[in-house]
Amino acid sequence: MLDALRKGAGTWLAKIFIALLIFSFAVWGVSGFLTGVGQNTAAKVGDTEVTLMDLDRVYRQDLNRISQQVGRPLTPIEGSALGIPQQTLGKLIAEAALNDTATSLKLGVSDERLARIIQSDPAFKGLSGNYDRNRLQQVLQNNGYREDEYVVERRKVAERGQLAEGLAGGMKAPAAYLQAFDAFQRETRSVDYILVTPDYVGEIEDPAEDVLSNFFQDNLAEFRAPEYRAIKFVELTPSALARPDDISEEDARSEYEIRKADYSQPERRKVRQMSFPSAEDANKAAAELAGGKSFDDLMTERNLSSNDVALGTMAKADFLDEAIGDAAFSLAEGETSGAVDGRFSTVIVNVEEILPEATQPFEDVRDAIVTELANEQAEREILDLLDEVEDARAGGALLDEVGERFSLAVQAPAAFDASGQGVDGTAVALPDADGLVAGTFESDIGIENDVLQMGDQGFLWYEVSEVTPSRDRTLDEVRDDVIAAWKREELTRRMDESAADLLSKVENGTPFIALAAETGLAVQPAQGLTRTAPSGNLGRDALEAVFSGPVGTAASTASADGSGRVVLRVTGSTVPEFDPSAPQVVALGNQVSQQIQDTLLGQFITDQETKAGVEINNAGVTRILGLDNN
Repeated sequence: MLDALRKGAGTWLAKIFIALLIFSFAVWGVSGFLTGVGQNTAAKVGDTEVTLMDLDRVYRQDLNRISQQVGRPLTPIEGSALGIPQQTLGKLIAEAALNDTATSLKLGVSDERLARIIQSDPAFKGLSGNYDRNRLQQVLQNNGYREDEYVVERRKVAERGQLAEGLAGGMKAPAAYLQAFDAFQRETRSVDYILVTPDYVGEIEDPAEDVLSNFFQDNLAEFRAPEYRAIKFVELTPSALARPDDISEEDARSEYEIRKADYSQPERRKVRQMSFPSAEDANKAAAELAGGKSFDDLMTERNLSSNDVALGTMAKADFLDEAIGDAAFSLAEGETSGAVDGRFSTVIVNVEEILPEATQPFEDVRDAIVTELANEQAEREILDLLDEVEDARAGGALLDEVGERFSLAVQAPAAFDASGQGVDGTAVALPDADGLVAGTFESDIGIENDVLQMGDQGFLWYEVSEVTPSRDRTLDEVRDDVIAAWKREELTRRMDESAADLLSKVENGTPFIALAAETGLAVQPAQGLTRTAPSGNLGRDALEAVFSGPVGTAASTASADGSGRVVLRVTGSTVPEFDPSAPQVVALGNQVSQQIQDTLLGQFITDQETKAGVEINNAGVTRILGLDNN
């Protein structure tokens, strides 16, 4: 409860009440529809009730919190799929079980103590850093609480905190447990290994015909031809509907005049700029330029590269500093200015090249303007034509009739399978319409399919015109593919056999150096291996084998990329000395201690729920959570 308040309260919950929200994992029983209590009750534990109002408030807080995490509002149905209702109700029932226990034990908090707790809450501190009643009112209002409601709930939280503190507050993880855990996490191992690669096995020869035939029969399904389907479709898109011939020369020229600025390029200049630390330095350089030095000479003296001085090719409007722009556009090509007092520094500018103002003539852009006007016209017509096509389809018109009636092309791409691949194994060029391939394989010949959306303004109608059933191919049809598959399997088998043979020798005491001499394979060492960090050729399978036994353990696994086999032997193990004060051990101790406390509290809550009995108002809960519309 009070999720939003607790977020703002920082660490007061952890300091005083020890993981108050852990109870969402508590197991609670259901005894069926709640009877014998008011209709405003969501659940009851012993004599303590959870109201429907409480459930509604906390559920909305939980749903909003998850919505913020996923970046969009979640519907009640989506929340239900994520298990949020069960977590919310479980949390409230767990709190009710503790409230019922606290009441039976006659636990309590004095008014003075409760006032100090509330006033020390960081959520209610003002700008001065002290308790601010106005801040309290603001926070409560934002979270839908009246002050009296909040005081009652805060008292219950404090009482639950007393109970939790008494049960598990001092529970700490045993040092021996932490030492074992720390050793498990920080142990490192070293190994020697040999990598068996496809090159070691050598080239795989083609199989004999009987071997190939048997392999093909054993793997017939792998080479089976998939079902293929052919379709016809009609697109209703601006480009398909556009009629460029309807755009008159006069209309195109008028559009050109309206948008002439889009086709015009102002005068631009390729400018270099040299900045100076002071006006005095700039004037001195300007005097040297007047005496015959070039801009390039100044660059050399000041050890400047082209990148240091280049501003690029700019129109006058592109200059952020108007004074520098005026200076640059007052020069002829190749000229250099004197000292210019810019907004940020004094500069000298040089014009390398002048690109005169240019306007594309109408003839160069006519086709693009016509196409654009035709598409705009088609966009205005497309929704009206959509209704007409849908009416025609509803009247039984086939796609060929629709195409002829509305002057739309009926297209028929090559047949494709459920992945969009053609008979030749390449992707078939299909319209970019979501659900087209899936819809094709859910439909059948003669079935009218729903119109599909294409982009923002397009629509597509399609029909299945042909179905080619899946079938078993003959060996001759897929001979090359079968040979390749057999070779891959044979390569894997031979690498496994080679690795198994090497492993057997290692286990019988053959040194790795002897194996290297025998096989020509290099012995490779690996140091500092941990359980969780793959290294080089040693992937997760290899690490599992490395840590599966004591020093001397030998094993064979797939290499990290799966292309080879690793034969390894563990040559050493290092376990760092256990230091209870080390930061990672302290952090581990806090984490494990919290888990132990959570487990103990969870077991206690479950026991209290069982003893007191839990009843659920299923109908009321379903209504409040908005799940009755499923």
